[in-house]
Amino acid sequence: MTSARALLLIADMGGYTAYMRTHRFSLAHAEVNTGRLLERVIDAAPGFDLVEIEGDAAFLSLAADGLDGEAAVAAAQRAAVEMHRAFHVERQYVATNLCPCAGCKEAKALTLKFVAHVGDVATQKIRDRSKLVGIDVILVHRLLKNPVELREYVLLSEDLFTSGAAAVTHPVQQVAVNVEGLGAVQGYALDIHDLAAGLPPLPAPSWGGRLGRTFAAAGQGMPYLLGLRRGREPAPVG
Repeated sequence: MTSARALLLIADMGGYTAYMRTHRFSLAHAEVNTGRLLERVIDAAPGFDLVEIEGDAAFLSLAADGLDGEAAVAAAQRAAVEMHRAFHVERQYVATNLCPCAGCKEAKALTLKFVAHVGDVATQKIRDRSKLVGIDVILVHRLLKNPVELREYVLLSEDLFTSGAAAVTHPVQQVAVNVEGLGAVQGYALDIHDLAAGLPPLPAPSWGGRLGRTFAAAGQGMPYLLGLRRGREPAPVG
């Protein structure tokens, strides 16, 4: 195994479990829609490497050996804003396509939150698959279970925040997170809408885009409907 310093970022969909509790036909479309949303989120952070899709979440990393604390915090905030915007552009298309099923119309209730941390990770390779391991990987995942009350946010770990606090220029909520196996740690939450305040409004969905998403949900949802593909499980927290 090789080890390195990395900026770890998890984009996690809120409302996913409730969204997937629907009848079989809607579930097929819900799977297609969440897949498209995750693809847009990942594409919006080209500097990051995709480590893994974890049910309703995307786990990404960025090599941090050459980053100081402020640069790491800035990179996390910038990526979160771009990913959040891409998510909501696609969510508008999904929710306004021409399919009347719950799996499409109820997509408007989905949200996106982020957890970011910087630490040392090791790369473990088993057969043809590589994964990141280490205490910092465990920590960033367990920070997903937190008391932050904001609807959509970026939660910075204490290590990340304190190393580059000067890069945070918006109000921060300090929260205590009881992390299983690690005890109480501090986190620093920013409202994602504060970070994106200077951006233009989201573009309205085009007619062609709405039509395309309608056909995509119908065609790509068929394997789920026929039982040829299985749905995602919610992302693990531990």
